[in-house]
Amino acid sequence: MTDSTGLAVGDTVPDFTAQLVDPDGTERTVALSELLEDKPVLLNFYTADFSPDCVDEWCSFRDFDWFASGEQVQVVGASKSGPALHKRFIDYLDLGFPLYADPDLEIAEALGVRYRAFKITSRARRSCFLIDQDQRVRYKWLSEHWLDPTRDTPPVREMHEAIVEELGGEPESFGMA
Repeated sequence: MTDSTGLAVGDTVPDFTAQLVDPDGTERTVALSELLEDKPVLLNFYTADFSPDCVDEWCSFRDFDWFASGEQVQVVGASKSGPALHKRFIDYLDLGFPLYADPDLEIAEALGVRYRAFKITSRARRSCFLIDQDQRVRYKWLSEHWLDPTRDTPPVREMHEAIVEELGGEPESFGMA
C-alpha cells in the first residue's frame, strides 16, 4: 500500500464536479460547491456498493438519527460504483444520502485518498472529510487498517461528537423525527 493520508484539517478542498445519485434515484452532475451552498458536507469514501463492510457502514449512518436527519450536515458518499449500481444500493438499504460515482477515482485523487492496493488496483482509502462552506476540511477520519485501508468502518458516534464540536453544538431536535 502506498501512503495516502488525504488532505489535512485546515486544507482547502478543490472543487470537483461528478455524477451524483440522489436518494430518489435522480442522477445529476453536481459540483461540490453546489452541495456546500446549503450546509457543510461529510464526504464519505467507501470501496463499492454491496460489499459487506460498506453495507455495514451505510447502515450505521442511516440508523444514527443525527446523520439521517441532515439538519446540520449533509452526508454524501463517493465510491468507484457507477450510477446504476448506486440507485440499486440506495433502494436496497433505503438510504437518504446522495452518492457520487467516482469510477476513475478523480474525487479520491482530489482529496488525496487514492492508492494502489497490493500494487494491483487503484482504490479510495476509506475516509470521511467534514467540509465547511468555505471548502475547508474541518474534520477527517482515515482508515488505519493494517492490511487494507478499505476495511475499517468509520466510528459514527465519534464522528458525530467531533462534528458537533466543530459546528458548534447539538440542535434542539436531536433524535426526534
